[in-house]
Amino acid sequence: MKNFDERVKRLSEILSEGNAVFFGGAGVSTESGVPDFRSSGGIFAKKYDYPPEQVLSHSFFWSHTDVFYDFYKKFMMPLSAKPNAAHIALARLEEKGLLNAVVTQNIDGLHQAAGSKRVLELHGSIHRNTCTECGKKYDARYIAESVGVPRCVCGGMIKPDVVLYGEPLPEETFEKAERYVRGADTLIVGGTSLNVYPAAGLVYAFRGKNLVLINKSALSARSTTLEFDEPIGEVFASLGF
Repeated sequence: MKNFDERVKRLSEILSEGNAVFFGGAGVSTESGVPDFRSSGGIFAKKYDYPPEQVLSHSFFWSHTDVFYDFYKKFMMPLSAKPNAAHIALARLEEKGLLNAVVTQNIDGLHQAAGSKRVLELHGSIHRNTCTECGKKYDARYIAESVGVPRCVCGGMIKPDVVLYGEPLPEETFEKAERYVRGADTLIVGGTSLNVYPAAGLVYAFRGKNLVLINKSALSARSTTLEFDEPIGEVFASLGF
């Protein structure tokens, strides 16, 4: 593997050609203090009365709503987190016309907070919440500050607009993401182990010439043009855009 500076220079050259898409996961936000899911310090390692995978399921939400919200408010709502160097650099690349879209598995809204406009949230967002009775929308702060199960002014229960286990991805968002990936010359995959399907399957839609990986673990699904195992914020901060 070439040294870091050589790889950063090559990535800058690739991005300068434009028509790129970024596909990211939890590792993009860990440098903002947002825990990932599967690492030793991640959300799935939390000590809790129920397995986190069970708590974050569609069936559990409806059968144990109070327990769900206790876990969700403690571990899934990092409202004090701020965008890091990766989020900021991606927003700048979009502003310069070099990045067509950000496709993310994250629900924290940090890409938008950094200024990105074309963000496709495959798993929804903590910042959108809907009354299950009347459809009224609520922001994340309302959920965080509620006592117990959040209730609408109509009395209905509020559900986060996040994709729980057992729920399908938003079809329109996924199809749009697939179109962006298929039409890109460069796909940058960052901060994701590509273990969660169907989102991880998007990499197979890529038909372009440059597949760049910025991740702690290797990508077995496809051969890559360029790889980084350094922190994603460090890589993007070094680009100079």
